[in-house]
Amino acid sequence: MEITAKLILGDCTKELKKLEEDSIDLIFTSPPYADQRKNTYGGIHPNKYVEWFLPISEELSRVLKPTGTFVLNIKERVVNGERHTYVMELILGMRKQGWLWTEEFIWCKKNSYPGKWPNRFRDSWERLLQFNKNNKFKMFQDAVKVPMGDWAKTRLRKLSPTDKIRDESKVGSGFGKNVSNWLGRDKVYPTNVLHLATECNNKNHSAVFPESLPEWFIKLFTEQGDWVLDPFMGSGTTIRVAQKLQRHSIGIEIQPHYYNMVSSEIQPKRYYLLDKKKNRYEINRN
Repeated sequence: MEITAKLILGDCTKELKKLEEDSIDLIFTSPPYADQRKNTYGGIHPNKYVEWFLPISEELSRVLKPTGTFVLNIKERVVNGERHTYVMELILGMRKQGWLWTEEFIWCKKNSYPGKWPNRFRDSWERLLQFNKNNKFKMFQDAVKVPMGDWAKTRLRKLSPTDKIRDESKVGSGFGKNVSNWLGRDKVYPTNVLHLATECNNKNHSAVFPESLPEWFIKLFTEQGDWVLDPFMGSGTTIRVAQKLQRHSIGIEIQPHYYNMVSSEIQPKRYYLLDKKKNRYEINRN
């Protein structure tokens, strides 16, 4: 199998227009947050962020397949002592464009930086907003199952009568549980909270996320041979992971320094062969 990694130097507001319609299976990206990375990307004022991003999301909708998914890593910032609402405003603006705001994931940073502020605690989470063009999209939930945990060894050893039926909540909340549903399972579906460490090796980039972040979503929403797009490529983490997982990828980056760095590390083509006796192995070629 030939796997392609196409790197593009340029402004995604222009370069996206050159991509084929309905050609991408997953868009995973983290654009510059409002008024952040001024030294690198100039910074966008929170009040103008929605106006700046909506033309981009319109093009992203055009290139995304009807069965595809767009995952946006973004976070509000504090302005004059309160959280700005530009992320919420962006969600509403994208819904008016026709996007479905399907789900919201939380990236809980296990090793967030310590600090002290007069009126708040350290920020240790970020949003990952899932958007789709319709409610029928590709999703491979079994690919991200997690071990059930040691709690099951004692909890499932001896089930009570109420554990074997749907035990309704005693407080009238409408929730219930059937513990016996967990019997015979080694792995279960995860929650929408991802507990991942931040990236320690920053690749000379001011905002690098860990490889495990795009890897989780690439496994969840694509299969081998699908196309992954990152219109704000940065240090190339998404492209690097996509290639490792045997997905085609396109990365767009406006800064020549980062584009050149990624180009020197990522081969435009890789060939994967299937060994019938063993697992897959790869042969790297230019």
